[in-house]
Amino acid sequence: MQTLINKKILLGVTGGIAAYKSAELVRLLIKAGAEVRVVMTPAAREFVQPLTYQALSGHRVYVDLFDAEADSAMDHIELARWCDLMLVAPASADFLGKMSAGYADNLLLTLCLASRQPVAVAPAMNQQMYANAATAANLEQLNSRGILVWGPDAGEQACGDVGPGRMLEPAHLLANLEICFKPGKLHGIDILLTAGPTREAIDPVRYISNRSSGKMGYALARAALHEGAEVTLVSGPVSLVPPVGVKLINVESAAEMLDAVMQEVPGSDVFIACAAVSDYRVDQQADHKIKKSAQTMTLDLVPNTDILAAVSALAERPFCVGFAAETRDLEKYALDKLNRKNLDMIAANLVGDGSGGFEADVNRLEVFWDGGGHSIALADKPEVAKQLIELIGERYTGALSDNPSKA
Repeated sequence: MQTLINKKILLGVTGGIAAYKSAELVRLLIKAGAEVRVVMTPAAREFVQPLTYQALSGHRVYVDLFDAEADSAMDHIELARWCDLMLVAPASADFLGKMSAGYADNLLLTLCLASRQPVAVAPAMNQQMYANAATAANLEQLNSRGILVWGPDAGEQACGDVGPGRMLEPAHLLANLEICFKPGKLHGIDILLTAGPTREAIDPVRYISNRSSGKMGYALARAALHEGAEVTLVSGPVSLVPPVGVKLINVESAAEMLDAVMQEVPGSDVFIACAAVSDYRVDQQADHKIKKSAQTMTLDLVPNTDILAAVSALAERPFCVGFAAETRDLEKYALDKLNRKNLDMIAANLVGDGSGGFEADVNRLEVFWDGGGHSIALADKPEVAKQLIELIGERYTGALSDNPSKA
């Protein structure tokens, strides 16, 4: 939490049931050493009283654009100058629409226009409102103007609906704020990372894929960001919130992932191939849905290009880290892949034994490199990712020491 000590965070709260979570965020920020000021919209007061935030932050809460008790008649300028970062959490659909259009009819909206510091929003609304095209357009507009959009998360909502629209949990928002301020051990290092599964179309309806959830790859991206790396994430189709700060490239098939990786690999210092890429694709994809029949159907499969091997074979290649998911003989197959593909490191895990891997929230890894190895014990995937990123950083730094010309 050292990154937030003495940082000045201006927290905006809009009208929504998730406003109660912002009180917990204030508590976490104060605990992390940050200085917090809170600005509420008039609608926010319908859910939480200003006194709550005042007690938690130790400072008066700002509500009115024209406040006779304000220290200055120019609060919207002074507060904007004061903060290191501004976060609006929750950010309602109404607020996002007004912010996108450049409205300034309350103190919080005015501050958003006046701030020269980074501004982030944490959307929170009913899943139908989030799915509306107007909301999507507003968020796209804000994102194009450099506003950081954190979330939303998906799950059960206060109204009883289930779907995307929940505000990110306070701990998640705190982690995002840390990323914004933390230089980290990997500062200045560009990491290219693949995550998730790929889908190989059979026809316009059906496809071949695998059980990868993308959780490990996304955890690695978040851990690398925490250490200060610049991260490009090439992601197959997953249902995960991308880590804030990554350059995200969404793909579906192995061919699309290969194209994206080969386009991004120049200039990358480290390549981590965490995606579960389909080994084969259908030779001839049907143009129309294949109709069900009583006859046996045969699919002709052809191999996909091995993305990791293609990157490792480049004349000017990055530090290459592979993954191996095996059901038996873990060390044997991992070492074979390490040597056969000329990798710098490989992280291997057993799947199907109930101890982690695909779709699970926990994992354990056996990490190998030429002449050495390291075991990462069973833990939740964010912790495993943290340890693996630290190990990759150490091995990469060591490789640079052995070959200074690559620095």
